[in-house]
Amino acid sequence: MSAKKLSVEEPELSASERLLRQNEEELQKKLAAWAPKTELGRMVQRSEITEMDQIFENNYKILEPEIIDFMLPNLEEKIVESTKTTRVRRAGRQFSFRTAVLVGDRNGHIGLGIGTDRERLPAVQKATENAKMHLMRINRGCGSWECRCSMQHSVPYKIEGRCASVRIVLMPAPKGTGLVVGEETKEVLETAGITDVWSRTKGSTATKLNFVKATINALANISKVHISENMSRKLEVK
Repeated sequence: MSAKKLSVEEPELSASERLLRQNEEELQKKLAAWAPKTELGRMVQRSEITEMDQIFENNYKILEPEIIDFMLPNLEEKIVESTKTTRVRRAGRQFSFRTAVLVGDRNGHIGLGIGTDRERLPAVQKATENAKMHLMRINRGCGSWECRCSMQHSVPYKIEGRCASVRIVLMPAPKGTGLVVGEETKEVLETAGITDVWSRTKGSTATKLNFVKATINALANISKVHISENMSRKLEVK
């Protein structure tokens, strides 16, 4: 009797799964051909730096987007805004695209980048690379007196951010409250890994990009306030 070979058929992938696998393969090829131009890039490639916290604690400047691709391969990307702009010249009107992209890992890291180009896709790529090079670490916590769970699900204390005429105040909320914020702010906080927050806004909040920038500014101010408090405590001890 001749032995019959059983062929195991692979399950069919959905369109989103095929796109995800294709993006992962492209990323692997890109990182394999990456030749770092900065000392930080060479340290990351040699595995001398294995965590993002090492970069932030040593105040290293991220000048290559491949560093983030290498450290955080599962980074999420969201197009916040994409507008068509016009510039009038002597030869006539010149059209271009301005795109804002938000990147984050839902675990305390977030970045916002803006890119412009005559075509939409290159503008998105420029904005994504810019966002990766402006990635920052967010200090999360549980600052609500109603919760006190010591988990990193909200902001540690009340903080304010601003951009142009937009002002936003983020206030810590107990676990289970959710994001009581606008849609633009919700995208930013979800990408940063914050799940419970109260907010108060004023100004021209209809300007979506300024609204997003104000939220990013508020999250960035958490670290600044934290540092200033530590410095003041040291001065009091002295």
